[in-house]
Amino acid sequence: MSASVLISGAGIGGSTLAYWLGRNGFDVTVVERAAGQRSSGNPIDVRGAAWRVVEEMGVLPELRAAATHVDRLTFVDAAGRRKASMRTAGGRGAASGEVELARAELAAILLESAEGQARMFWGDSISGLEQDESGVDVTFEHAAPARFDYVVGADGLHSTVRRLVFGAERDFVRHMGMYVATLPVDRTFGGDREVVMYNEPGRSVSVHPAGGKPLAAFMFRAAAVPDYDYRDTAQHKRLVLDAFDGRTGIFGDLLDQVRAAGDLYFDSVSRVSLPRWTAGRVTLLGDAGSSLSLFGDGSSLAIAGAHTLAAELTRTPGDPGAALYRYEQRQRELSKPALRGFRTAGALIVPASRVAIALRDTAIRVLPQR
Repeated sequence: MSASVLISGAGIGGSTLAYWLGRNGFDVTVVERAAGQRSSGNPIDVRGAAWRVVEEMGVLPELRAAATHVDRLTFVDAAGRRKASMRTAGGRGAASGEVELARAELAAILLESAEGQARMFWGDSISGLEQDESGVDVTFEHAAPARFDYVVGADGLHSTVRRLVFGAERDFVRHMGMYVATLPVDRTFGGDREVVMYNEPGRSVSVHPAGGKPLAAFMFRAAAVPDYDYRDTAQHKRLVLDAFDGRTGIFGDLLDQVRAAGDLYFDSVSRVSLPRWTAGRVTLLGDAGSSLSLFGDGSSLAIAGAHTLAAELTRTPGDPGAALYRYEQRQRELSKPALRGFRTAGALIVPASRVAIALRDTAIRVLPQR
């Protein structure tokens, strides 16, 4: 009888894990709180160790077709005049072993691969976990209770599995002084291969062409909001509107789209850090266990981690402790370099003062670009 695995979260990491576990003969169930996939979220890169994983999955043609091909980031003033412009990695193309595509596109491609390998339950969530040496008893908000050999929390920054097994979010998630909101918008502001960005001190608003499905991003520096609720869309809209009222330059009309948005992604840029990701037969994957959201390589790390986890569980199915230990050690080593770039990226994209904005623009104009 094949080992059973419950995955909480049908995002990038959860879908990749479902594919590989199903392919390796496991009995896989995926539960996802959302009723369906969202269309917002920053465009992201697939590269490094993740590239080899998606190549083995056979989805490179789909990734290439969905690639944004963006090759330039342009900074403008309030009137839309170009102040500085820099090349980006996205224009190198899939032949380089790296591709940028919209998060929703990547998630949909990976989910389609996973659906043939797992049972999918949408609009539900885990409400309780009790485990012993031989398995995990799981209760759900809606579905009947069930027992699994393993449970994996691939449910992101605000992981339910992490809270139930390891403790309160406040013990492991640290706000890094910035918030970000993204939403689909009705037009681009530059060429079809150009991101256009406007800055005020501590604020950034940009539009990414995203392969014909433009996405706006609002980023702003702020201390942690005391009553912040990551599920309260009305609160998120108020925070964006308050932060950017009169501070959007040529993007002023986008605030009306924020007010009307039905699919607004909003969250804190946060660092997740736990002393361990595994307890018994429960483990964490992706942002649930380790991340610096937004400015890290979170999606690529989740894809690579899913492949590693599936490989280790397959390698020693009768020794879950050893399998999960090896997975965690391998993935922690891979994650270290990706968590170092927050300060540099933040200074580039959201300079804190007018002087910092001017220095950034001057440096881009003067310094040679590859």
